[in-house]
Amino acid sequence: MLAAEFAAKLGAKVLTGEPRDNTEIKGIYCGDLLSWVMSHAPKSSAWVTVHTHLNIVAVASISELSCIIIPEGIKVDEATINRAIDENTIIISSELTAYEICSIAHDCGI
Repeated sequence: MLAAEFAAKLGAKVLTGEPRDNTEIKGIYCGDLLSWVMSHAPKSSAWVTVHTHLNIVAVASISELSCIIIPEGIKVDEATINRAIDENTIIISSELTAYEICSIAHDCGI
């Protein structure tokens, strides 16, 4: 499923503007320990995290993740959004909990 399609399924907002490519989500990974995510998240996964600082963009890029999903309407700093745009990293903001996001991903076959 494409990142933009999944954002729509979540009723979520893509903070980094409309994705410029057909970024496909092939899995989902939920975690907040950055070093753990870097060593365990499968490539092309959507990453659900409560972190919003600049380092999440680097982790997503290094780990070749499809996108970052911020749950529960947590505000993302403008600097993080701008860095993500520069790095072509998609950030999605959802009002849903991490559990609800993962459940919807499962129901979508992700």
